[in-house]
Amino acid sequence: MTTAGPGAASSRLRPVADGAVNILIKEPGRFFGLVLDVFRAMFKWPFQWREFIQQAWFIVGVTVIPTALVAIPFGAVLALQMGGLIRQLGAQSYMGATSVIAIVREASPIVTALLIAGAAGSAMCADLGARKIREEIDAMEVLGINPLHRLVVPRMLACAFVALFLNGMVSVVGIMGGYVFNVMLQGGTPGAYLASFSGMAQLPDLYQAEFKAFVFGITAGLVAAYKGLNAKGGPKGVGDAVNQTVVITFVLLFLENFLISTIYFEFVPAKGS
Repeated sequence: MTTAGPGAASSRLRPVADGAVNILIKEPGRFFGLVLDVFRAMFKWPFQWREFIQQAWFIVGVTVIPTALVAIPFGAVLALQMGGLIRQLGAQSYMGATSVIAIVREASPIVTALLIAGAAGSAMCADLGARKIREEIDAMEVLGINPLHRLVVPRMLACAFVALFLNGMVSVVGIMGGYVFNVMLQGGTPGAYLASFSGMAQLPDLYQAEFKAFVFGITAGLVAAYKGLNAKGGPKGVGDAVNQTVVITFVLLFLENFLISTIYFEFVPAKGS
């Protein structure tokens, strides 16, 4: 009976170590390099306006209806949860203000991010991945065309541009859903709901939400471009890249949401404080 030596044990652990190094060091490094290259390509002329408009229209087509359908129950659920708590505290007059704060500050950017990442980001990754395995990206480089300038920059900016408008739509639809739910089902008064908007909410809340949506759109576009341009292994590799794009984008978006909210509360005091 033979026993495995230290060399055999290290050979078994080497794939695990290589995978950990790849995830913790190599992949973030490659992604950071792509980010720098993309932002450098943003300032090259001419800008691909036709590609930008086509991609923006495509993103609008796949995200507007799902975003509106998600925003309605979001506002209703927030009104339901906060309505009971506020009623226990005896502060029914602030129902509208709390709904606006919850929807505008947090709910609308998160809903926008999920739809941009899940619908637009996955479609962008699949398109770039298909071009990669068909060697179209390599052909563009041989012809002297920068694929980052030609394909990635318009898609990334289209995600950010559409995210701004989706965030506004989610805010409006969510507030309307909360209003209908509070007034018709919880016995609230329309005047009190609308009058309390200015009690706790303030205009910087909207600015913060729009900034979040813009950053989330940029992030979704960059992750989708990175995974799409590095897809390998045929159609299965493209499918794996799409799945990884959605998961990685969700993780980054929630991390960015926490960081932006923390910085916002440090520099913008609450109204009345």
